[in-house]
Amino acid sequence: MTGSRLRQIGWLVALAACLCLFLALSFQVHAVKSEVLLAERQVIALKRETLMLETEFQARANQRQLAEWNAVEFGYLAPRADQFLEGEMQLAALGAARGPAAPNPIRFARAEVSADGAAPEPRAMVSPVTGRPVTLAAASAPSTADTVAEAFGELLAEASPVRSANARTMMSAEAAE
Repeated sequence: MTGSRLRQIGWLVALAACLCLFLALSFQVHAVKSEVLLAERQVIALKRETLMLETEFQARANQRQLAEWNAVEFGYLAPRADQFLEGEMQLAALGAARGPAAPNPIRFARAEVSADGAAPEPRAMVSPVTGRPVTLAAASAPSTADTVAEAFGELLAEASPVRSANARTMMSAEAAE
C-alpha cells in the first residue's frame, strides 16, 4: 500500500470516528433536552397545584370569616321550617289526598324495563289537560318536499313579470268599472 492510500483510509477512519462522536453527542443533547422538558412540565403541574391549594385555603379562610360575620354582625341563620310553613296543620295538609279536580303531581320520567331487559313499546302521547290522544303536527303536515315545492312555486310566481302585468291589467279593469 502506498502512503496516499493509507492517508485516505486514515482520514476515512477519522471522519467515521467524528461522525460516531457527533451522533453520540446529538443523542445525549436530545436526552438532556427531554429531561429539561419533563422537569418544566413537573414545575408547571406543581405551580397549578400550589395555585389550587392557595385558592382553597383562601376560600376556607373566607368561610370562617363569613361565619364570624354572620354570628356577630349580621345575625344570619339557616332557614327554619316555620319560615315556609305556618304550623303543623299546614305540614299535615301537604300529605292530604288530592281532590277530584286537582291536577296530577309532577312526575319524573323513567324508563320501565321488563324482566328480560327489553324496553316496552312506547305509549301514545296524550294531552295532560284532556287526557285524549295527541296527533303530532309532523304526522298531519305535508311532507318537506311538498312544502319546499310550494314555497319555491310561490317565489317564482311572485318574481314572474307576467303576474305583475296581469295584476296591473286587472286593477285597471276594476278601476274602469
